[in-house]
Amino acid sequence: MLFYHINSMAQEMTEGPFEQLIIRGVTMIAGHGAPPEGPIDLVIENDKIASIHHVGYPNVPIEESDRPILKEGGKEIDASGWFLLPGFIDAHAHIGGDAQGADWEYVFNLWLAHGITTIREVGGKGIDFAYDLKVRAEKNEIIAPRVVALTFFGQGLENPISTPDEARQWVRDNASKGADGVKFFGAEPDIMTAALDEINQLGMLSACHHAQLNVARWNVLHSARAGLNSMEHWYGLPEALFDDKTIQHYPLDYNYRNEQHRFEEAGKLWQQAAKPYSDHWNDVMNELLELDFTICPTFNIYEASRDLHRIRRLEWHETYTLPSLWKFFQPSMISHGSYWHYWGTEQEIHWKNNYKLWMAFINEYKNRGGRVTVGSDSGFIFQLYGFSYVRELELFREAGFHPLEIIKAATLDGAELLGIDDLTGSIRVGKQADLLLIEENPLENLKVLYGTGAIKLNENNEVIRVGGVKYTISNGVIYDAKKLLARVQEMVDQAKEEDDFKLLQPGVVSN
Repeated sequence: MLFYHINSMAQEMTEGPFEQLIIRGVTMIAGHGAPPEGPIDLVIENDKIASIHHVGYPNVPIEESDRPILKEGGKEIDASGWFLLPGFIDAHAHIGGDAQGADWEYVFNLWLAHGITTIREVGGKGIDFAYDLKVRAEKNEIIAPRVVALTFFGQGLENPISTPDEARQWVRDNASKGADGVKFFGAEPDIMTAALDEINQLGMLSACHHAQLNVARWNVLHSARAGLNSMEHWYGLPEALFDDKTIQHYPLDYNYRNEQHRFEEAGKLWQQAAKPYSDHWNDVMNELLELDFTICPTFNIYEASRDLHRIRRLEWHETYTLPSLWKFFQPSMISHGSYWHYWGTEQEIHWKNNYKLWMAFINEYKNRGGRVTVGSDSGFIFQLYGFSYVRELELFREAGFHPLEIIKAATLDGAELLGIDDLTGSIRVGKQADLLLIEENPLENLKVLYGTGAIKLNENNEVIRVGGVKYTISNGVIYDAKKLLARVQEMVDQAKEEDDFKLLQPGVVSN
């Protein structure tokens, strides 16, 4: 059993590990693009998928003699009519934040409640913080997904890295502290080149948010050529697609430190790039494909830019968003991503057009064999941990992905990016049992994956909610997703009581 040093409620939310666990009668979505099949009996032994048994046909009684036998001390779950998927991988995650007032327990509960069993932490409080949680998660000392820890380039130094040798030394030091990789925002070309070379020699991971302060000299193509694993968001890609300029069209009164300026003009960037399917557009895509480059678009994190009113009133905020996080989301000159100084119709129209072009590139990149992963970048811009991951899946659907392609992007493609596809990312004998169970078919309606479920009418014309992940299985432990959410609600209620917090109207907070 688990050796938690936390409250008894945490123990009530979990079961296991077990020497044997059998999931019976389930319909399996394996994660590698195969269609669903079932009924399946899946046997797990000591956190490894030991065998997969086809035990019959849909809507036909199962012969008990054809089923695997439960060993003494084992556990079984009757999942007849349910769906089994690989655990999701959030390829762009931050473990809370001091400014948001969100600690790791709150964040981890929300992620696991939505079936997320692995996260790529792309920088936050530093490697000591992330590595400690990574180790504790591996030992089952805390409720947590698997943590793959990246740190910001140069994090922990008093002065910026100024030479290639300093870049190489920092990378080596970072690796010695347990980091799995590095996230960049950009740097001088010689420094980026040296750092990426050192990272690749050490077998580490790399990611880059191509910040506009550096992208005029170093865009996505430069990074990919130098050996970068993945680009985050979309910055740096339109710039690589410019064919009539080298720098985006900045208004002459633009100030990068004013985030309304920054995000308003970013909403016009794709319209300045080469047209879809033009020669230059195709040349850039083909080179990225040849370099086996990964794109993690994080569509959801910018969605408020095209529909602010809807995003700020999402139904889960009232129950699951901490008061401190809600305050962080409000218009501010100093909180990152709170750029609602005077956001209006014109800005939203530009962003809606931005999305059409952006999504066209991402969908075509996938169609041509490119790797696209699912990341949420939660904790900013009204996007809540776990919930925003499901929204990202819906936005992949809007971009043109088939639901099975979405599941593959969320599981196997993410595992390939992290170099752990031999361990997780699909349901296959020998792999670790990172899994989620849900009573509804997520291919028919991705909304059933939200912790709040989906609204439906029953036979009596009554409104009911269906779905929400039932169980998440990670590191041999069965997590009750509903109880994890109940724990989050308890945290939020307590914080509201302490803060005398009320939501008076959209975007207005009272203490």
